[in-house]
Amino acid sequence: MYRQTIGWDPATSLSEQAPGVYLAEGPASNWIVVRDGKGFILVDSGYPGDRRHVLASLRYLDLEPADALALLLTHGHVDHTGSAAFFSESFGTPVLCAPGELAHVQGKEKHQVTLGQVLIRAWRPRVFRWMVHAIRAGALAARPATRAEAWDAATLRALPGRPVAISVPGHTPGNAAILLPEAGAIAIGDSFVSGHPISRTSGPQMLHPMYHADPGAALAAVRNLAGVDASVVLPGHGPALRIPLAEAAGRVTGRPRTRSRASRQTRRTGLKGAS
Repeated sequence: MYRQTIGWDPATSLSEQAPGVYLAEGPASNWIVVRDGKGFILVDSGYPGDRRHVLASLRYLDLEPADALALLLTHGHVDHTGSAAFFSESFGTPVLCAPGELAHVQGKEKHQVTLGQVLIRAWRPRVFRWMVHAIRAGALAARPATRAEAWDAATLRALPGRPVAISVPGHTPGNAAILLPEAGAIAIGDSFVSGHPISRTSGPQMLHPMYHADPGAALAAVRNLAGVDASVVLPGHGPALRIPLAEAAGRVTGRPRTRSRASRQTRRTGLKGAS
């Protein structure tokens, strides 16, 4: 039975963005629930301190956390992997990520903003508030998902939503977006976002360069997303964007959008790397 958690309420922060695809806007980082007749999966899982909210979002949808068929991770930063070890160890949930991100998710590598990078900017009120939230949300005490495994196309295709992984390197070396082709939606993680606690603007944008392992590569990878046909964009930070992915990517990179043929016809719409 669902019981409201203090300070966060799925009734106002969880929304169905496409059939069977739900975006949970967490206190500082998002996660996604995808369900169909086979069951459900999670995409990303917030900070460690968001665990009670992740569980509440599932129970609000009348889902049992132990029944999750998989937890897919767009990348290995702690504001996306916060509940991965918990689901793996408590329920045996398969935790899956891109092959190039596996060592990061398992804690064998680090691709992260450093404490020093944050401290030299902490005089800015927005950065200071974000830093305090990240620490309180468990960023410094997070555990890696040591049992995580690399996904492959066949494994993903058998899951609810028939996910397709798209490599988007730069934010981290193995960063990926997850396309849900039947829903016309895409989970982009932090490839780009629609808002962030340290940003003064809203709408499609890159995170601050300190969050990216390779800012130039991250921007170039977003340009490559313009050819993917999706009309619901689900970022790791900020609200959903109900515009063609090509248009969102074009706003981020400064390039005019290039519609796919289908969309032209329809015209539809430290801190362990936490960001």
